[in-house]
Amino acid sequence: MSSKGKRILVVDDDGAVVDYLCESLRARGYEAVGTTSAESALAKVKEETFDLVISDVEMPRLRGLDLLSAILSETPTQLVLLITAYGSVEMAVAALQNGACDFLTKPFKIEVLVHAIERAFSERMLKREVVRLRAALSPSDAPRPVVAKSNAMRRVLDLARRVAGGSSSVLITGETGSGKSLLARFIHENGPHNGQPFVQLNCAAVPANLAESELFGVRKGAFTGAGQQREGLFVAAGRGTLFLDELGELSPELQAKLLQVLETGMVRPLGGTKEVRTQARVIAATNRSPEELLRNGSLRPDLYYRINVVRLELPPLRERKEDIVPLVDVLMAQAGSKNERPVVGISAHAMRRLVKYAWPGNVRELSNVIERAVAMMDHDVILPEDLEIPDADSLAPAPFVSTDLSLEEMERAHIQRVVDAQGGNKAAAARILGITRRTLYRKLGEL
Repeated sequence: MSSKGKRILVVDDDGAVVDYLCESLRARGYEAVGTTSAESALAKVKEETFDLVISDVEMPRLRGLDLLSAILSETPTQLVLLITAYGSVEMAVAALQNGACDFLTKPFKIEVLVHAIERAFSERMLKREVVRLRAALSPSDAPRPVVAKSNAMRRVLDLARRVAGGSSSVLITGETGSGKSLLARFIHENGPHNGQPFVQLNCAAVPANLAESELFGVRKGAFTGAGQQREGLFVAAGRGTLFLDELGELSPELQAKLLQVLETGMVRPLGGTKEVRTQARVIAATNRSPEELLRNGSLRPDLYYRINVVRLELPPLRERKEDIVPLVDVLMAQAGSKNERPVVGISAHAMRRLVKYAWPGNVRELSNVIERAVAMMDHDVILPEDLEIPDADSLAPAPFVSTDLSLEEMERAHIQRVVDAQGGNKAAAARILGITRRTLYRKLGEL
């Protein structure tokens, strides 16, 4: 294996040993730097990238085994080779059990060290190949599994499993990006008709004049531009699941027609005279409180009571921090597969930043951050500098409180503050406010 470009850090409290090893390694094509302080070595590892760290075991203040633990807590996949003049079987076993890639006893010939270095790099390449092959066996477009390590998510999944076996309608609530569509797919895949289609429609993304034909289908010539007959999503779903995201964005008229379909099980295509039976199960979702939607007239009460047979509320990511670590593992694997770039791991400091952050965009934002880190980094471990997130706990502006304003004035002031804080970025403002962009534009027009 070529040694060209490989960076090695040599750590030994004996300066003569450091100089000898660095000169010998440079003569063989390695880029070697040295230090006589374990503390200095730890600082270098945090600031720079090394392919291998060679460290003495017996050093003042910070021993080699302690340095090994400190390095691996920051960069779990860092290769560390330990050397010592006071070797024993017990020490070698301890070193390997604590994560060292190899252990050599002084004195040794430089060829023995070079052989150990090459073996370490070969094993690293083998690990990368294993990660690549696993990613190849798990396509990047495969649905992400639902992660539920936190008690809050375990309760949600327990309810989802219980309701999956039936055919009752389900209403899923939760902030934007919290994983409502993923939970809907989980219910479908754990139900009796998981071999049937899972069809979804984002009601906020479809123009109002097209939503009816999307849902119920259209007959040729039903309106100008309807050049051919097309089945709707109810029919396309068969006996499977139709997932309606952002249900409150449908017009009241269309909600009334949807209610009729749910009650009769019959669909009449736009421009048609005959009804078609549908057996699709309906799962709906909203990122706003259903009670709020009922109060402001965005959701018909009769449709709400018909579709809210079982209600599942997804907690935001900031309230289930225990799920972040396993989520990151899943997202790294998917991003690595998508970018054809195997990711071996993530540093402890980077993971701490992810856990500390408040995630106003929830799991969707976490997924974007991980994918960007994987796409842009030039190494196989995610480091803190690869994460494009602010140090502050949240992107949301400080709360606005006043006792002199009406509720309408308070809403106007809060919306304007959020939009201004995001530099006029309506998408970011809508995410923080927990509403769709379409709703934000409507509110801005009203206010």
